[in-house]
Amino acid sequence: MESQVRGGTRWKRFAVVMVPSVLATAAVGVGLAQGALAASFSVSGQQFKVTADHLHGEGFAQYGGIDTVYTSTDGEKKTQVPVAISSFDDATITKMCQSVATKIPVINKTIYLRLEAGNNAKKPVTAKNLYIDVAQLDADATFNKIDIGVAVKDKTRGPAVKEGESVLPGGFAQQAESADLYGVEQTAWATTAGTFTLNGLSMRLGTDAKMECY
Repeated sequence: MESQVRGGTRWKRFAVVMVPSVLATAAVGVGLAQGALAASFSVSGQQFKVTADHLHGEGFAQYGGIDTVYTSTDGEKKTQVPVAISSFDDATITKMCQSVATKIPVINKTIYLRLEAGNNAKKPVTAKNLYIDVAQLDADATFNKIDIGVAVKDKTRGPAVKEGESVLPGGFAQQAESADLYGVEQTAWATTAGTFTLNGLSMRLGTDAKMECY
């Protein structure tokens, strides 16, 4: 493959570029529904699932990194996992669903948290300075003016690499003027955004496995 590809490129079930994910408690979720807030979400030691009908992002960049995942509630046990860090200057998402399953040993049940937002196409989910640490994604994707194989330090699209972020040494990036992803199914470790607005937020808890987004 050439190091640079220009124009609109469609990749079926693209397994690297990621769509934004949100994990919220009820209090945080209500705040996000009422307005744009700074947000940083993760689930200790767990991946979470996200689907979306459509993500449109302006100013896209992606590069490899390492996340430290805490596997105990006391913060003592931890492990490191490789992630694809995708970043957008601005993003809009329609029909977003996010879910996480948590095993509760005391009651021997799995509790599911399901969050939906942006179901009205005229009021999508919006985010600025968005970073997503993701393990897997399936989607149809179109990229406008994409560059592949750019050194992370030389990228010119997307927000700057976050201070203190664990980027793979000597790693390469890909970047594009804009990106559109359709029919997204992904798993992620964390999401960080300068502002995240969840229009039409709906969130609930339950024990039915059908509450998972996919």
